[in-house]
Amino acid sequence: MALRLLYLIFVRLGDWLVLLSRSSAAKDVELLVLRHEVAVLRRTNPRPRLDWTDRAVLAALVRRLPRRLHDHRLVTPGTVLRWHRRLVAKKWTHPNRTGRPSVDDAMVALIEQMARENAAWGYRRIQGELLKLGHRVAASTVRRVLKRLRIPPAPRRDTDMSWRRFLRAQAASLLACDFFHVDCAFTLKRVYVFFVMEVATRYVHILGATTNPDGPWTTQQARNLLMDLGDRADDFRLLIRDRAGQFTTSFDAVLSGEAIKVVKIPPRCPRANCYAERFIGTVRREVTDRLLIINEHHLRAVLNRYAAHYNHRRPHRALQLLPPRPNQPIPEPGHISLRRRPVLGGLINEYEPTAA
Repeated sequence: MALRLLYLIFVRLGDWLVLLSRSSAAKDVELLVLRHEVAVLRRTNPRPRLDWTDRAVLAALVRRLPRRLHDHRLVTPGTVLRWHRRLVAKKWTHPNRTGRPSVDDAMVALIEQMARENAAWGYRRIQGELLKLGHRVAASTVRRVLKRLRIPPAPRRDTDMSWRRFLRAQAASLLACDFFHVDCAFTLKRVYVFFVMEVATRYVHILGATTNPDGPWTTQQARNLLMDLGDRADDFRLLIRDRAGQFTTSFDAVLSGEAIKVVKIPPRCPRANCYAERFIGTVRREVTDRLLIINEHHLRAVLNRYAAHYNHRRPHRALQLLPPRPNQPIPEPGHISLRRRPVLGGLINEYEPTAA
């Protein structure tokens, strides 16, 4: 114990003698380093964090200390050298690294659109479709993009069909029919109008108007519909109708002969035949509720003229604001002068550009 005490006294005396031999400038530098280290240690949360100003101050002061004091500092020479290497690497790091270039955002959006709209398309199929559009993309790039977007490959992506896709596919082969009535102004007779709509294109066939829509008359209108459709009758597979008494067995048999299946809506559910009901509301708001219908002949003339406007000129929201079957091409933008064509005495107006 006494020897250990004598040894410690001797070490302290040696440190004091060495301290007396050092210059006042070295002592001041060491004090500055110690004070800055204490300031850094006080910011511990959860451990000391050095910002760029701390690194600059400590790197400059450590150089002024004696070499034997370097190992007892908060910042060692290895740390200073590591800071220097980091600065050099940051300066000489080029933004254009070698390797495969990144995929453009527009290309990613195009690949995603094709994959979601075509569930059965694989990587090669999408690659070929992009090549047709002038985009050279590897199949591995398509796979990497779809994997990043978490879109499964084609076999698993095509296992189930969404309701939107299912209904759109069914609409291409779907017909909807119904009656609506109009009361004549003078005779007060109620005239029934029978129509059929092609659901996919919203094209409407006004088949006839009568005051007595019995079974034989309705059956004859089914034959007239098949004559109007002609060869296109093979494109349709279903016809939606309600459970009214005018639709007899013979009516269904005429359509079944052309492989068109008749589907009855549930009782008291007009919304199940929503496309036909929407047309009835449209024709009432735009024509029949705004005119005085004199007789059946007048009603037929009015509806035939309105059907021509509805099918060829009237824009439809379900068709991206295009008519079902436009009878004139869409003009180039820039036409300023227009010509108004009144329909049904100005009840409806159609516009078309005039030659400059």
